[in-house]
Amino acid sequence: MDGVLIPTLVSGLLLGSLYALMASGLSLVWSTLGVFNFAHGALMTLGAYFAWTVSEQLGWGLGAGFVAGIAAAVVGGVLIELLLVRPFYGNRAMLLVTVMTTLAASTIIERSISIIWGPRLKQLPRVIEGQVSIFGAPISSHEAMIILLAPVVLAALWWYTSKTRSGRSLRAVGQNQDSAALVGIDVPRTFSLAFGLSAALAGLTGILLGSIRFVTPGLGADPLTNAMIVVIFGGLGSLGATAGAAYVIGMLEALLILWLGLYWTPSVVFLALIMILIFRPNGLFGRAS
Repeated sequence: MDGVLIPTLVSGLLLGSLYALMASGLSLVWSTLGVFNFAHGALMTLGAYFAWTVSEQLGWGLGAGFVAGIAAAVVGGVLIELLLVRPFYGNRAMLLVTVMTTLAASTIIERSISIIWGPRLKQLPRVIEGQVSIFGAPISSHEAMIILLAPVVLAALWWYTSKTRSGRSLRAVGQNQDSAALVGIDVPRTFSLAFGLSAALAGLTGILLGSIRFVTPGLGADPLTNAMIVVIFGGLGSLGATAGAAYVIGMLEALLILWLGLYWTPSVVFLALIMILIFRPNGLFGRAS
């Protein structure tokens, strides 16, 4: 059993790392604007395709592909905020309206990707080749890099939102937009910043996923669902709660796949989410409002 359990836990750590990167962007937008960006998964896909185009088709290397993919996702995220979210600020039904507009953005991006790049499967190269061993469990060097990279990115995001002036403006606007405006914070610019940072995380995650899975126009669909589960499971509005929930969900999924198989795992994860919300409506790590 130990020979199976340790690789399973390492797999759960990898899943948790990817979920943390996916969900932290969603959590950032929610904590700042109070809306979900349902185009987050499509932005992951957009980043992966731009990275593939620059690194493989143009032959400029994976480093340039990372820059291009993240930049493309950021531009897409900012445009979504400017064109499809900002016009509805102050609308009494803003939450519902932005669900529809960001879903529309997701559909437009996915259909555009299908037209431009076609349905054929694509694959991004791995950042690091070879294998390493974690507690005796073999894992590719690329996947080990993801496990190490995720906490670094999350720590950098925490430092930015806690220690810099523009980062603290995100938290201030999330707490009270009117008071933030009174002390001189440009609220619309802060909203764009939140979408841009969230999209950068989406682009990074999409590129990392694209080097593990095949890149398809629907690459971001399942990750978006998983990211939403993580954000709700941990507690809305807290990056720390989101990160903690990501690793809990990752470990839970890996263990459930081992014990129950792949077929029943999503159902049990959703059941766990429902139970958490019944007994802890603010999420596993959330605080009472």
